Amino acid sequence: MNKHRKVSLSRLPGPLALILVLLCATALPAGSGQESQPAAAKDTAMTQQDASKQTATLAGGCFWCVESDLEKLPGVLEVVSGYTGGPEPDPTYEQVSSGQTGHYEAVQVVFDPARVSYRQVLDVFLRHIDPTDPDGQFADRGKQYRPAIFYHDDEQKRQAEAALADLAATGRFAKPLATAVLPAAAFTRAEDHQDFYKTHQVRYRSYRAFSGRDQFLERTWNAPAKPAATPPPADWRTFTRPDDASLKKRLTPLAFKVTRQNGTEPPFDNAYHDNKAEGLYVDVVSGEPLFSSRDKFDSGTGWPSFTRPLFPEAVATREDNSFFSRRTEVRSARADSHLGHVFPDGPPPAGRRYCMNSAALRFIPKDALESAGYGDFLKYFP
Repeated sequence: MNKHRKVSLSRLPGPLALILVLLCATALPAGSGQESQPAAAKDTAMTQQDASKQTATLAGGCFWCVESDLEKLPGVLEVVSGYTGGPEPDPTYEQVSSGQTGHYEAVQVVFDPARVSYRQVLDVFLRHIDPTDPDGQFADRGKQYRPAIFYHDDEQKRQAEAALADLAATGRFAKPLATAVLPAAAFTRAEDHQDFYKTHQVRYRSYRAFSGRDQFLERTWNAPAKPAATPPPADWRTFTRPDDASLKKRLTPLAFKVTRQNGTEPPFDNAYHDNKAEGLYVDVVSGEPLFSSRDKFDSGTGWPSFTRPLFPEAVATREDNSFFSRRTEVRSARADSHLGHVFPDGPPPAGRRYCMNSAALRFIPKDALESAGYGDFLKYFP
């Protein structure tokens, strides 16, 4: 079972094709063929779990890469590589990678919905594939490498369709999206392919670099979206929230969706997830101060994250039982804007991660605090 079967060498320049063959021909240890696999290794895998665990089934080309990308997401408990979507029982890697079956290379993601939502899993997944390619992914060509989201219930189907619609609306891609949304089918665990990015690090990194995946992601996502400017209110201390019809005219569509309709913006493709400048984060609706850059940290999730609010009274929290999970929602105290959620997986000593939407915030650099009417908060930036 050699990984070079995954790559259409005719699409690669001669020297690159030769390098890929040499690198990938020995990707698996000798004797790792299907004949050595006990029947239990090919069990159809995970179904939806209890309330503390849920499952997402996703196909995005090489399952080594998708597994690696999604296992880095906080709240993900396990990612299993395998095959799904085909009628043949107990397919092998050799059969699937050669295109002889109707299966997709796929992963099943087990996650804790109290820490990460299904929609967040989808958003991270879609950011790590080419969602416009109906014929494969990068150097991997063929029906076995098509992108797809396999839903386990009607709510997952709704969220998958919404995630794709929101991604299309960003205008990030010139071509139409081609990621299928399909009902979940039997899933077969792949033989000898779990955690390949850990067990064969050099070979995995070489394969990934030569496949073109990372180059595509860099080209596509290296220019973060910039939010439209929203004029600050005269004084946040005396702010009274206008009706939603008025706010809809003043805010960007995404800011209105997040703050007033409890929406979630795409990870990484937002204004402040990687902002490292000193300054204050205020409510985009009211201008009330919420978070300081001194409490911001890189959570790896693609959303701006903070260890605490500027002061305890700046935000209000409430239980959120949407999407079949129990989470703690964070809202601004004065404007009652939906900001995001707080999770118990932040850095010490408090161990909190306030995961916010950039679209709900406006950033005021330290040097502009005085002129913007926030001079009293310069004391937070000694």
